[in-house]
Amino acid sequence: MTRSLNDRLSPARTPALAGPFLLGLVAIGLALVPATAARAATAGIALQPDPALQSAIANPARDPAFVKRDEARHPVQELTFFGLKPNQTVVEIWPSGGYWTEILAPYLHDHGTYYAAVGAPMKPGSPFAQKLAAQPALYDHVKITQAGGAADIAPANSADLVVTFRNLHNWMKQGDAPQMLAAFYRALKPGGILGIEDHRGHRTGAYDPQAKDGYVSQQSAIAQARAAGFKFVASSEMDANPKDTADWPEGVWTLPPTFALGAKDHDRYAAIGEADNFVLKFRKP
Repeated sequence: MTRSLNDRLSPARTPALAGPFLLGLVAIGLALVPATAARAATAGIALQPDPALQSAIANPARDPAFVKRDEARHPVQELTFFGLKPNQTVVEIWPSGGYWTEILAPYLHDHGTYYAAVGAPMKPGSPFAQKLAAQPALYDHVKITQAGGAADIAPANSADLVVTFRNLHNWMKQGDAPQMLAAFYRALKPGGILGIEDHRGHRTGAYDPQAKDGYVSQQSAIAQARAAGFKFVASSEMDANPKDTADWPEGVWTLPPTFALGAKDHDRYAAIGEADNFVLKFRKP
């Protein structure tokens, strides 16, 4: 959440009506399938997490500050919702400090592939580079690419899953969202999944199309992904926070973990917690 980087029927008794009536019901049923799936996911139908994923999240090598945030970020549930598997090729966009890298890289280490698509060319002395170098047993298989401009985040049609966490607002502000979404589409295999998490703006009413306060309309996020060619699969409320009214003095960065106002009203914002976030799942046809 950094400032810079960081949505049966009984048989018909009248033969003349049976055909059109049944066909109409079938059409209605098919039309409702995506909406039903989305509602089911939102309702929180239990998904069985992989024990290996749970083990990666329980790894004592993780940064204690990141572990503390698990309560707000729900990594097991979110990655399970996206359909993560240990043999997949996964691309994370703009990993920033490495919260998700600490989970994904070890989990995919032996049987999968993890790409960290950074926002700018990574210098050897950068914090993220130092993080990777400090624990080669965990991070020696990490592949670094760049997300931005005309760069490819991974070879075309190679990724099973592309994920981005709390970044869409940055690209909207910069006017880069269509270009970024196009890069995700190129990298994914047909049938591959795009997972997007970001700070949710007001559920109704007007919103800033540049997301300068760090908040994104869920409907806008879905519309942007669809415009890039993706099919909406489902949404989840696992990262929802009804205490977040999305109207803070310094935007989303007023809230933890940034606390943009410093000591001012710190306890008040700490009690609100991290922002209300949507979690969206899309598929490349």
